[in-house]
Amino acid sequence: MVMPVKARPKAALGVYGLDDILGGGFARDRLYLLEGSPGTGKTTIALQFLLEGARAGEKGLYITLSETEEELRDGAASHGWVLDEHVKVFELAPPESLLDVEHQQSLLYSSDLELGESTKAVFQAIENERPARVVLDSLSEIRLLAGGSLRYRRQILALKHYFARHGTTVLMLDDLTADALDKTVHSIAHGVIRLEEQAPEYGAERRRLRVLKYRGQRFRGGYHDFMIKPGGVTVYPRLVALEHKTRFARTQMTSGIAELDALVGGGIEQGSSTLILGPAGTGKSLLVIQFALAAIARGERAALFVFDEEIGLLFQRMLYLGIDLAALAESRQLFIEQVDAAELSPGEFSHRVRVCIDQHHVKTVVIDSLNGYQAAMPEENALILHVHELLQYLNRQGASTFLTVAQHGLVGDMKSPVDVTYLADTVVLLRYFEALGRVRRAISVIKKRTGAHEDTIREYRINARGLSIGPPLDHFQGVLRGVPTLVGRDQAKAEVEPG
Repeated sequence: MVMPVKARPKAALGVYGLDDILGGGFARDRLYLLEGSPGTGKTTIALQFLLEGARAGEKGLYITLSETEEELRDGAASHGWVLDEHVKVFELAPPESLLDVEHQQSLLYSSDLELGESTKAVFQAIENERPARVVLDSLSEIRLLAGGSLRYRRQILALKHYFARHGTTVLMLDDLTADALDKTVHSIAHGVIRLEEQAPEYGAERRRLRVLKYRGQRFRGGYHDFMIKPGGVTVYPRLVALEHKTRFARTQMTSGIAELDALVGGGIEQGSSTLILGPAGTGKSLLVIQFALAAIARGERAALFVFDEEIGLLFQRMLYLGIDLAALAESRQLFIEQVDAAELSPGEFSHRVRVCIDQHHVKTVVIDSLNGYQAAMPEENALILHVHELLQYLNRQGASTFLTVAQHGLVGDMKSPVDVTYLADTVVLLRYFEALGRVRRAISVIKKRTGAHEDTIREYRINARGLSIGPPLDHFQGVLRGVPTLVGRDQAKAEVEPG
């Protein structure tokens, strides 16, 4: 009979999102590796790890071989943190001794320093402080002192066994400056986290992390976006839709416009996604806002994420149509956010959408548009996966999602920058067409998974009274091509009827 293994208690890191990825934090009394190039946030996470321990009454020790104590305290102060008696800093290279000949042999910067001396100093600091949590920064210095991979490995093993005997949870930092391909510590450490930084051609740098290894523990795999902000590192765990499920009744939601509801088969089902396709200026934003207004009229809350249009201009434009979005936002019935695709990572955007669902109980989400969302993605394939998970999550939460995609061109053959029509439950097509010397607009439903819909093409108009939809255009042919042919009603009827 196999006896169940008792789960080892966890040491939380105090990093938003990262503890969730790790299943609660680090298993205590083990050694972990946090690696990444300079500037990826290793020191910040390490300080949060020690400060979280201090909040729980645990003593922490930061052993620095590269930065000075003053630099560490200044870095902590930039986040509003104070390293008190619960978080000690042990500096192996005191800056005041750099020019002191008598102390030259105790400096890490001296080429004559033996690795054994620095190790002995670390052990002495542990004996003096008896910390529960230790950060060792950084392994690159120890690797250089060791001179060879065999000696380096033996030194890390010695440190590991020493810390284990003292019941210490250790986080080692590696800036990958000495040998980025050296995986010596990977096999020794209980868990390994890698931080990465990417520089897009335009916009702010993007940071992401991945858990490479965690012995005996399930964790959330894959890449997770994170940001360094005042107050520390915030991680946005990769969204997995299958982990979220809510029971709800799939009722139909109407738009408040009878002709539009008839076109979509009576309404849009709750917990479904609707994609609005069309060229610029056809009224995609107004159409999706109409569904958000209808949700608010039912007593629900809605959220509007605007990628393309400046929020002030949108308010002014909607006010001309008699829609006061600013007042709805002020009353907390409508959550409106201007999204800067050059500054926002896809992971953070998914997090903001989740906040609207989980904390504000929003039931209608509008994303306007996917063109702007695509600009935040490194490649199109990743966009499809992100949108798929986001839509699946929203559908499982009973939220109705409306997305817009601006197609290239104005009339004739339209091209979409990204094809997500197969992901959406309902697809609505908007078109310009020329008739009798005027540019007019047409609307049709191409697809609806959740029920029947009209197969007609209707004309719609936008004026000071808002959106109005007319009867089916049964006396035109070729509307979707942009240059229709006017035919008689009897002739058009005869051409579509069999026999």
